[in-house]
Amino acid sequence: NGGWMVFQRRTDGSENFYRTWAEYQEKFGNLSNELWLGSMENLHALTRMGRYELRIELEDCANVRKFAKFSSFSIGSVEQHYSLTVAGYSGNAGDSLTQHNGNPFTTKDVDNDLHGTNCANEKHGAWWYIGCHYSNLNGAYLTCQTTTEQAASWRSFRGNQYSLKFIEMKFRP
Repeated sequence: NGGWMVFQRRTDGSENFYRTWAEYQEKFGNLSNELWLGSMENLHALTRMGRYELRIELEDCANVRKFAKFSSFSIGSVEQHYSLTVAGYSGNAGDSLTQHNGNPFTTKDVDNDLHGTNCANEKHGAWWYIGCHYSNLNGAYLTCQTTTEQAASWRSFRGNQYSLKFIEMKFRP
């Protein structure tokens, strides 16, 4: 029914998502292609007011499109290290995000994950890592390569080593 606010999009690898904590506090990329639209603080401010749903669009290199939708979505405060809250999965991509529920955001220079090493460094991304991931949508865009867990991936759709061709994250009330 529309009304979605896109805050992350991957289309061709032209934008590097392996960035610092400070860089994720700003927007980067461009609206017509690859982007990270939020500052984490803005995502928190927007999603803490009311009930929001999250939709993730995924496409592989055979042009197979899948989606994952969560009926509840929010980002925690800076004091909570922008922890992820998701619940209520539906869709056809499988659920590779609920396992990250409650986890704080980790970047290459700020390690908030529960793993013994920094998952952002190990997986070449920035995400709500656990130990380390079931999804890594800010991982390396590797044009459909299937050889590394650094790939921008969704475990239940092509596995952790498949770099997806298209990724879009969006939310709405």
